[in-house]
Amino acid sequence: MRIGPLCLMLVTLSIVAPAHGEENAQGASTPLSLSAGSQINELQQRLKESERQREELSKQLQNTDGERESAQLARLRQENQRLKLQLRETQAGSSIPRLLTDQQQWFVIGAGVALLALLCGIFASGASRKRRQWLN
Repeated sequence: MRIGPLCLMLVTLSIVAPAHGEENAQGASTPLSLSAGSQINELQQRLKESERQREELSKQLQNTDGERESAQLARLRQENQRLKLQLRETQAGSSIPRLLTDQQQWFVIGAGVALLALLCGIFASGASRKRRQWLN
């Protein structure tokens, strides 16, 4: 096809199609435009009301969150002060440095038990027994 008739056909279609659409819309749109206008106004009013309610709810939510956070913050501060006080008391009470570690304490306890068992064995055998009795 040539470019000339193609352009002519496109121009004709672009002019005829909107005119055809306007004719169909004008015949049926007169009663619809009044009802559509009232619906649009009603929807706009509902939109404004919804936005106002949303703003109020968001403000209430922010206030509630602020109150909740401030209460939680106050609780955490009190707990922090209580823990600091406990730490100071514990540090003041344990001003005596520990001489032995836990492992060393268990070693000393074990040595004491062994020494006590040795002494009990010596006293239980009695002084009258001699080495000969061991040989029998």
